Amino acid sequence: MSANPNPHDLLWGMTIDQLPAPAPAWAQQALAAGHPVVVRRALCQPGLVAVGIRGTSRDQRLAALMPIYSIQRLLSPEQLRPRAVADFPALRALETVAPILAATGLPWGPTGSVGFQLATGMAVLHEASDLDLILRTPNQFDRQQARLLLATLADAPCRIDLQLETPNGAVALREWAGEARRVLLKCAEGARLVDNPWLPLACAA
Repeated sequence: MSANPNPHDLLWGMTIDQLPAPAPAWAQQALAAGHPVVVRRALCQPGLVAVGIRGTSRDQRLAALMPIYSIQRLLSPEQLRPRAVADFPALRALETVAPILAATGLPWGPTGSVGFQLATGMAVLHEASDLDLILRTPNQFDRQQARLLLATLADAPCRIDLQLETPNGAVALREWAGEARRVLLKCAEGARLVDNPWLPLACAA
């Protein structure tokens, strides 16, 4: 399929022979079972997308490169919503914040363990799991607005880590809502401190 993957998208179709060598057995088993990989933020050659493979435990993470032509299915965070009883604090938090984020009028969705479980049905969540979210902000998100949003999310049943996805990369809502003049922007070229994550070429060398 023709695809233009973004960070945090889940991709299906990567094969065992595309893993870096030597690949651990758990990574081979994950792909053999048909599990998706997640797009990560890194530079790579044309025709490839940087991805991460996850196993059943937190220490089972592997960086890899997936050929674009191998993508059979793509699922973005904003396509994921709760579809079962919210048994864990992170899922209850997702239900709580859904109307708040929807009210922004901006695309948003869960990532991390919550996104992976919603997409696959695999039981990767536990009682202490955080809720990772992205909010796509093509235009500058006012810092006062960020502070109000952060305060609104503070009452959720678990800790929430929300990333503002700008055209140049991602910045943590918690940082952008803070008082520091410069914030950490994560982009394909690496992480760096910037004054405004929405300014063009914020991640240029």
